[in-house]
Amino acid sequence: MVATREVQWSELQRDPKGVAALADSGDVRVRRRDGAALLLTREDRVLAAGEGAVAAARALRNALAHLPVDVAVEALTEEFPWLGLLPEGDLPQFVTDFVTAARISADLGEWSVLAQTLREWKATAAVYTDPALVRELTEPLADDHGPVPGPTEA
Repeated sequence: MVATREVQWSELQRDPKGVAALADSGDVRVRRRDGAALLLTREDRVLAAGEGAVAAARALRNALAHLPVDVAVEALTEEFPWLGLLPEGDLPQFVTDFVTAARISADLGEWSVLAQTLREWKATAAVYTDPALVRELTEPLADDHGPVPGPTEA
C-alpha cells in the first residue's frame, strides 16, 4: 500500500496536473489553512474498495449465519470487548444487528449505518456498568406522569 501524500492547497492551485499525477499513484491529502483537509483519490480505487467491502460484508454475514451464536459472539467479542457487559440474552440480537448493519453499509457504501449500530450497542453496554441506572431503567413505572404529547405538540 502506498502512503498518502500531502500537498498544500496552493500547490493544487499552482500545479493541478502534478497533483493529479500524485493521485494516480495513491491518495493525496490536500491541506488547507481555513478548513479540514481534503482527500483526493481516484474513482476507480474507491469503486474497487466498495466492491471489496460488499464482498467482505457478505462473507462475514454468511460466516456468522453458519456459526453457532456463542461462537459468533466470541469472535465479535475479540473486536468489541464491551460485549461482555451485555446480558447473555442480548448477544444474539447484537450479532443479528451487526450483520444486518454491515450488509446495509456495504451495499450503500455508507458506513455510518454500521457505526451508528455499534455506537448504540456500546452505549447500551455502558448502561450495564451502573447497576442503579439499570434498575431505574428496567423497573416498572409507579407513577402516572400524565398524557404524553404527540410528536408535533412538543
